[in-house]
Amino acid sequence: MPFTNCSDRDGMIIGICNGFQALVKSGLLPYGRIKDLDENSPTLAHNAIRRHISQMVNVKVLNDESPWLKGMKDQVFTIPISHGEGRFMASEAEIQKLYENGQIATQYLDLEGNIAHGMPFNPNNSLFGIEGITSPCGKSSVEWGIQNVLQKV
Repeated sequence: MPFTNCSDRDGMIIGICNGFQALVKSGLLPYGRIKDLDENSPTLAHNAIRRHISQMVNVKVLNDESPWLKGMKDQVFTIPISHGEGRFMASEAEIQKLYENGQIATQYLDLEGNIAHGMPFNPNNSLFGIEGITSPCGKSSVEWGIQNVLQKV
């Protein structure tokens, strides 16, 4: 039986870097199931400066409902990132749904602890500083820097 829905199996999925892109482009994130996407679906685009970026960033864990982030809510981590297509894009309506469903996992912060909306603290210029999201069930999670967060706890 092919996997098409998060609830099909009781496993967990994590997508880092290209794995993040694959989960978003398949619909598993943020919808929790493989589906055809349209122009309103969340996606990842080239960084706003149109080149690869490697630097240290601050990210805050907004929601720890995901087993991957349990006990980390409101913690801030300084992590390395390195990518060329990491700009999270979605319509305002889709982003509002993600917030309401608790699916925004991590956001970029500036040095004062505010959501970073652009360079240099949000290096790819992701909308609303979104660095990572989860599926509705929380068992699929993707963040560019989660491997670094998990190593620190």
